[in-house]
Amino acid sequence: MKELDTANASTRVSGAARFGVNLMPHAWVGRPPIVGAALKAHRTRLLDRMHQAGMDHVMVGDHVMFQDGVGNDGLTDAASVATATDELGVYLAVYLMVLRHPVLVARQILTVAQFAPGRLSLGLGIGGDDRREVLACGVDPRTRGRRMDEALYIVRRLLAGESVTHEGEFFQLDQARLGPTPTEPVPLVVGGRSEAALRRAGRLGDGWLGIWTTADRCAEAIGIVEQHAVAAGRSHVEWRHGITFWCGFGADRAQARDRVAPAMEGLYRTPFGKFERYIPCGTPAQVAEFIAPFIEAGATTVNFIPFAASDEAAIDAVAETREVLGK
Repeated sequence: MKELDTANASTRVSGAARFGVNLMPHAWVGRPPIVGAALKAHRTRLLDRMHQAGMDHVMVGDHVMFQDGVGNDGLTDAASVATATDELGVYLAVYLMVLRHPVLVARQILTVAQFAPGRLSLGLGIGGDDRREVLACGVDPRTRGRRMDEALYIVRRLLAGESVTHEGEFFQLDQARLGPTPTEPVPLVVGGRSEAALRRAGRLGDGWLGIWTTADRCAEAIGIVEQHAVAAGRSHVEWRHGITFWCGFGADRAQARDRVAPAMEGLYRTPFGKFERYIPCGTPAQVAEFIAPFIEAGATTVNFIPFAASDEAAIDAVAETREVLGK
């Protein structure tokens, strides 16, 4: 890998890593669904717990119809969180923008940003863990990468308030323009492990978001992304590289593993052994030891999908993990 000339390329956001906790819908992991007033009360309680615990943001996910129809619309979820708290940021990851039309996506982003100026961030992915989800949205899975590149190019321009005329492989626009534009830009962070995803992050993104990877690969991927930015003539990018962890908390690694493994196997229909080397499990100190190298590699955002004795206990365990890392 070529050495990156960071002095001419970009700058990373200064300061400690920002921490967030996922508000995963209970139905995604086999728990009885919570709806209506009970869901609102549950979320209010958890949002208050996150704020008191010193979290920077709430992480929400996005799926249209994963596996047997599981999912929540990510930007709708982000809007509900943005209007429920004034203190916490909202980090949507990963949003499957490739399944939607970019003009509609840009309009939704601008709408949510009005409720949470400076508090909304998006991690963007192309999906594919369930091929049926992509097909059901009228998208040919073989074209996802090219479609994503084109859509992201359009969305970035629309969010900047530009008038967009575009003749592409997938989208045709004639002087499309949206407003009002946000006073603070909405970071668009590109997720994905492929070389194409890293190239996309460097040429069109505000950072790279990893998952199920090693710390060494995280450092390598960040370097590759920033090299692509240099090649694209992008300088002075305030990089917002991040990493997402499914994780288990418990009195020891065995107990923590038993909490996270069934949830992952239930959602992904895959044996936990396929993921295990990438999943931190144990006490907050043990999880912190696992995560520290990723922060050293350049991740400035750390997202947790945590499992513990309760949702409240999971939030407290993430807060303790952060405290250990800060020592």
